[in-house]
Amino acid sequence: MKEQLTYVPQAVFNKAQVRYLKLKRVMDFLMALIMLLILWPILLLAMLWVKLESKGSAIFKQRRPGYHQEIFSIYKLRTMRTEVVDKNGRALTDEERLTKSGSFLRKTSIDELPQLVNILQGKMSFIGPRPFLINDLGTYSQEQLIRFDVLPGLTSWTAIHGRNNQTIQEKYNQEIYYVNHIGLKIDLEIFFKTILLVFSQKDVEDHTTDGRIGAEIIEDKAD
Repeated sequence: MKEQLTYVPQAVFNKAQVRYLKLKRVMDFLMALIMLLILWPILLLAMLWVKLESKGSAIFKQRRPGYHQEIFSIYKLRTMRTEVVDKNGRALTDEERLTKSGSFLRKTSIDELPQLVNILQGKMSFIGPRPFLINDLGTYSQEQLIRFDVLPGLTSWTAIHGRNNQTIQEKYNQEIYYVNHIGLKIDLEIFFKTILLVFSQKDVEDHTTDGRIGAEIIEDKAD
């Protein structure tokens, strides 16, 4: 069942920002298409590794709120085992469920490659606020809702400012600044700093679902 959400836009973009957002969408589409054509062998090998190591689909979907809070399915390579409890019925932690392939894919950000399809679909951008969980929708202040006035991104302003050392509210507030200042300059800063983070393998994992045992499976089944 599709959620019916009523969203009132919060941001007031100037003419230059409106033009940039239109150009950004075209650039996103072209870059995502080129990257898929180049990186598909890596994606295929990663999917094979995931399948060989543990049972279940190599790619899973998580339902998350995107532009204007529209619910969409974000794609990722599966990094955890599908089992959420052990043989004794004890709930497994995320660390226990994490596979060897999953650990590598997260550190290298290869697990995010399927989101290139989300970008082609127009559901995501390369750069924008990271899409959090549907359950988080009631935790935003009126000012923080501005994050939903742009497409969610593969990487974000929060990602280059120590996202894993911030509280969820601090992450929300970081994106207020980003949306209000959106433009080529800030996107280029995020782009190049993200590349440095990926190569350093520092603070590159997306801990959106930390503390939610079995979040991958629960979200996937909700579709």
